[in-house]
Amino acid sequence: MIRFDEVSKRYPGGQEALSRISFELDGGELAFLTGHSGAGKSTLLKLIMHMELPSSGQLIVNGQNLAKLTRRQLPYYRRAIGLVFQDHQLLFDRSVFDNVALPLLIAGYESREAARRVRAALDKVGLLHKENQFPIALSTGEQQRVGIARAVVNKPALILADEPTGNLDPALSSEIMHLFEQFSGVGVSVLIASHDLNLISSMDHRMLVLDQGRMGGGQVAAGASDGT
Repeated sequence: MIRFDEVSKRYPGGQEALSRISFELDGGELAFLTGHSGAGKSTLLKLIMHMELPSSGQLIVNGQNLAKLTRRQLPYYRRAIGLVFQDHQLLFDRSVFDNVALPLLIAGYESREAARRVRAALDKVGLLHKENQFPIALSTGEQQRVGIARAVVNKPALILADEPTGNLDPALSSEIMHLFEQFSGVGVSVLIASHDLNLISSMDHRMLVLDQGRMGGGQVAAGASDGT
């Protein structure tokens, strides 16, 4: 699903954000990306989204060599990826239903099919009964679940989550992580950037540890700690 082969990212001025990163994420696998602040986690996710370009190396996602991705292909490539953010980026002047429907409207789905998909996504995150409410009326955890529903409404092959539990208490954080496990269980690949070592070390999934732009040993077994 994802393959990094000796990927580096240097910015103008010589700053090296990532250095010779190599790893693979299989189809249906859930893995955590962790490391200290500034280690390169967000840069790595931006490379996968093709928001940044590697300075060297090869990056392949879902069989697509991103170096060969054309401008015309880019919107279709990104539609196969669901994004979840720490601040969930909801539109507070639109209902829960309309927030989740937004990617489908952009993609040009017919309204009946869009409604079916929106309600299926909300049902998966346990918020179907709140489709007509506005995000301001929801708890922080519920708002994050709306963000997850929006990320999966297109039935993506891959979910990228950047610190999705950063604003949540431990109980809610655990609930959100188990939601990601459910999507992984039906074949969706999930890569979660997180600094919450207590939480992710308690879960039985691989950790990819970044340290100053380098991947420490490439992969760390589930339950291990990187000491950061």
